[in-house]
Amino acid sequence: MRPRASQAEHEPCYLATACPIDIETGRTGGYTSGMKTAVSIPDDVFEKAERLARRGSRSRSELFSAALREYVARHAPDEVTEAMNRVCEQVGRQQDAFVAAASRRVLETAEW
Repeated sequence: MRPRASQAEHEPCYLATACPIDIETGRTGGYTSGMKTAVSIPDDVFEKAERLARRGSRSRSELFSAALREYVARHAPDEVTEAMNRVCEQVGRQQDAFVAAASRRVLETAEW
């Protein structure tokens, strides 16, 4: 646990974020590439993140970058829609006769 003398003496935890991550491998381009930023986070969050990074043999920069990337993806509805559209394009629009008949039966018996 980091020592904390007083609120006035408390320094923020610094972390490097925005290191580019290779989508295929999930690995970053390195500590020094990308945007660097400083943020203040609660001590308990820092401690948990530190343990998680050590357990996963990752740097804090990698951990925070991955966490922020996931958070942004979850809160960006346009990106979710685009991803779903890409999946639909890959799957195609072929209609399965069995699925269509089963769906019709379910809809006919469902209470509207």
